[in-house]
Amino acid sequence: MAFSKENRRNKIRRRIRQSIVGTAQKPRLSVFRSNKEIYAQIIDDVNGKTIAAASSRDKQIDAKGTKSEVSQAVGKLIAEKAKDAGVETITFDRGGYLYHGRVKSLAEGAREAGLKF
Repeated sequence: MAFSKENRRNKIRRRIRQSIVGTAQKPRLSVFRSNKEIYAQIIDDVNGKTIAAASSRDKQIDAKGTKSEVSQAVGKLIAEKAKDAGVETITFDRGGYLYHGRVKSLAEGAREAGLKF
């Protein structure tokens, strides 16, 4: 049975989420990417709270450059917001996307800004 791209991603996403859980000490960095934008949230799943969020639509992000460059800037911004909230280490939830391109750029940007995965 052939899945659409979205169904395939959701199936992978559910499988990933069975093993990845964000706690207050080590929250989850969740990534969502659309065709134009990229969004990142740091989530404490135990308490059901979003600790920090950033996206390519934020005012602090300069939307000039390639999508990968913008994604790297979003990664740096989410890392700064996480540090302000007292978060040092996270688990990375790629959301069913391949660890490649914009998702990889976001993760590398967060690492450069000091988040530990």
